[in-house]
Amino acid sequence: MTTLAEIKQTTQAKMDQSIAAFKNTLTKIRTGRANPAILDTVQVDYYGSMMPIGQVANVSLLDARTISVQPWEKGMGAKIEKAIRESDLGLNPASMGDLIRVPMPAMSEERRKEMTKLVRSEAENAKIAIRNLRRDANEHVKKLVKDKIASEDDQKRAEADVQKVTDKHIAEVDQLVAGKEKEIMEV
Repeated sequence: MTTLAEIKQTTQAKMDQSIAAFKNTLTKIRTGRANPAILDTVQVDYYGSMMPIGQVANVSLLDARTISVQPWEKGMGAKIEKAIRESDLGLNPASMGDLIRVPMPAMSEERRKEMTKLVRSEAENAKIAIRNLRRDANEHVKKLVKDKIASEDDQKRAEADVQKVTDKHIAEVDQLVAGKEKEIMEV
């Protein structure tokens, strides 16, 4: 038996997860600035099994436009370099002894606009997910009213609360988009 409070809590938690997923997606979208998280998706062949790059090397920033990758084992440098080069990130790593430097290429105006469009489309997907959660919550509330567990006044209050939570999350998505666009358009 679910209560109105439980519906609100569950909806809030699921919307928070949508925001977290959106933030995760944003870290993978390239800007002109170097960000170690961009290499999180790169998998390296480590003695026959594929491992995330962060588990075989130390990934950090050298400067605003360069990521450094320091392998933990001597023989891994070439494999890590190959994995970065073959990833779909369009990066060109360069070895300097044990250290691998990954310079972030400057983006053209056209590429920046493409990235901005990508950010906006991902934001729209996040907003759709949040709105779907709102719809599901409202349907649960209506079912409670139909089953005579909650009154129509409770329904109005619960729907207003769910709408407030939805508005808050959508505003957060818009805020994240604005920040990311600013980051992309910085030259």
